[in-house]
Amino acid sequence: MTVTVRELRPDSAADIEGFVRVRHLALPYVFFSPASVLHGLTLSHPDAHARKLVAVADGEVVGTAQVNLAHDSPEPGQGALNVYVDPAHTGRGAGAALVRTAEEHLTAHGARQLFAWVLDTPGDRAFAERRGYRPGRSAHFLRLDLAGAALPPLQDPPPGVELRTAADFADDPRPLFELDAEAGSDEPGDVPTEMSDYEAWVDEYWKHPHLNPDLTSVAVADGRPVAFSVAHTGDGGRYGTGMTGTARAHRGRGLAKLVKNHSLHRARAAGYTEAYTGNDAGNEPMLAINRWFGYEICASEVRYVRGIG
Repeated sequence: MTVTVRELRPDSAADIEGFVRVRHLALPYVFFSPASVLHGLTLSHPDAHARKLVAVADGEVVGTAQVNLAHDSPEPGQGALNVYVDPAHTGRGAGAALVRTAEEHLTAHGARQLFAWVLDTPGDRAFAERRGYRPGRSAHFLRLDLAGAALPPLQDPPPGVELRTAADFADDPRPLFELDAEAGSDEPGDVPTEMSDYEAWVDEYWKHPHLNPDLTSVAVADGRPVAFSVAHTGDGGRYGTGMTGTARAHRGRGLAKLVKNHSLHRARAAGYTEAYTGNDAGNEPMLAINRWFGYEICASEVRYVRGIG
C-alpha cells in the first residue's frame, strides 16, 4: 500500500467526507461533520500556520492530522499535531507519514515543543514513544446514556441568580465571551493561552456549526453571566458539552451543576439520547460533577510532548 500525505482540499467532498469518516472511526467520542471541518479550515489565524492533512491510499483517505501553532500563547514556539488513522489501516505507514509531514511543517515555522494527544492504548503510546515523545497529563472521554439516565431533579437557582440560555444573548454575546475567557484561563493545560480577541471568538465559537444556543444554559447574577454549560449537538441524537465553567467569584455555589443539569434535561426533552464530554484527569471538581450525573469514562488519552533542538 502506497501512502501519500497531502493537504486536505476544502473543495473536495471526498476529502471532507473521508476526514470525517476516519475521525468517527478512530475517535467515536467526539462528533465531526463536514460543516465543522470546513468551519475550522476557514477560521485559522494566519499566525497559527494551521493545516489539515490527509493520508491517502488507493484513492481513499485512511488517516488525518490537525496541525497548528498556539498563536494565542504568551510562550512562542508551541506546536500541536493530532494524528488519527482508520483502525483498519494502522501499521501500514499512514500515521508515520502524517507525523513526519506535520513535524516538518511546524519546525519550519518555529516550533520548539510539539504536543500531541494520543489514545491511551499500548499500541498508540508505543507509536508516540518510538518517535521521541514523552507522556504528560491525561484526559478522559465520558459518556452518558441520556435516554435512560436518572438525571438529578431540576432545582431552582439560588437567590439572586436566574437561568437563561445563550439564545438570550444573540444580539450581544460579548458577556459570554468575557465569562469564557475567565473560566477557560483556569482550565488545566500544557500551553497557557490568552483569549482576548472578541471577533475571533465570535467566528470560532459563537458561530460554530454544532453550537446549540437554545440548549446552552447560562446562570446570570447582577445582570451578567456567571456560569454556563455549552451545548453542541449533532446528528443521530448526540449531545456534547463543549465547556462548563463558572466565574471565579461565584464558584462553590453549585452553579456548574445547576446549568449543566438544566441543559441535560432540555436536551433529553428535545430527543437527544447520548451525551458526551471530556475532562482533564486532574480536574477532580468537574469529574465529580459528571459522576454525579452518571457519566462513565469510555476512553482516555495522554498528552505527549517532544522538544525540538
